[in-house]
Amino acid sequence: MQTKTRCAWCLSSDLYKEYHDQEWGKPVYDDAIFFEFLILETFQAGLSWITILKKREHFRKALNQFDYIKIAQYQEDKIQALLIDPGIIRNKLKVHSAVSNAKAFMKIQEEFGSFSNYIWNFTNQNPIINHPKTLKDVVATTPLSDTISKDLKKRGFKFVGSTVIYAFLQATGIVKDHLQDCWISKQ
Repeated sequence: MQTKTRCAWCLSSDLYKEYHDQEWGKPVYDDAIFFEFLILETFQAGLSWITILKKREHFRKALNQFDYIKIAQYQEDKIQALLIDPGIIRNKLKVHSAVSNAKAFMKIQEEFGSFSNYIWNFTNQNPIINHPKTLKDVVATTPLSDTISKDLKKRGFKFVGSTVIYAFLQATGIVKDHLQDCWISKQ
């Protein structure tokens, strides 16, 4: 049986491989999916992505399936319940940012019709396809992630530094960074 050649970062676990094969780098246009990735990436700041993937299903339960309308309405009692929930990252600033980011997300929807319209405008509706040869060729930030990070911060988003935003762009397929020898790059 022939095995697939994958990007080297995902080889340490089956969960990583599944995420790599099924989601990472596939273009997203659905606002609900964009919001989920945005929140997961903000919680990931300073942690490994595998930590977030392992907690993803519990995040979904704890955060109303990432329903930004509900999250924007969270009151202090819900926030306190999240802060003691061992199934998620219990960082006070990150939990509070999920609420404020949900509100800012909806303001973008009001202004642009959808978050998808907003985010894809930065690339003229086209994914940026890189062809890195090795993991060393994959950058952590770019001028694009710098620009989007600054704009999101200006709009009230928290935990959206350039590195977080670049990871978000990769996850949602706005930027495709599959390595040259990865089976997905060869499709």
